[in-house]
Amino acid sequence: MTVSLRGTYEVVDNQYQIFRLTGLLDAFSEPVFTSVIKERIDAKPSTIILSLAQIDFVDSSGIGALVQLVKYTQNAGGTMQVVTNPRVTQTVKLVRLEKFLSLRNSIDEAIANLNKK
Repeated sequence: MTVSLRGTYEVVDNQYQIFRLTGLLDAFSEPVFTSVIKERIDAKPSTIILSLAQIDFVDSSGIGALVQLVKYTQNAGGTMQVVTNPRVTQTVKLVRLEKFLSLRNSIDEAIANLNKK
């Protein structure tokens, strides 16, 4: 994606996509991050698990991008869940978006939540 943000993705059983990101989700990396994720949502499937478990830092631009992507995913007929680490969780809770962003503790928890629907 960018020098400060790297990631991989996989499509699982043509039902959902898992993105695993490392680095910084900040004002510098946000434009490319948002663009790449939107392209993958458009390519389908539009149900997304976004793992930020290895993210070192997220700023307000990163939080804004996550909110934008949840809405974009919903408009595409899908859902998005965000797997976090304590640092990311704390930042998200400061702005009271933990429920809106569907925070999860692990990819397995996010997958189990998908299977409930």
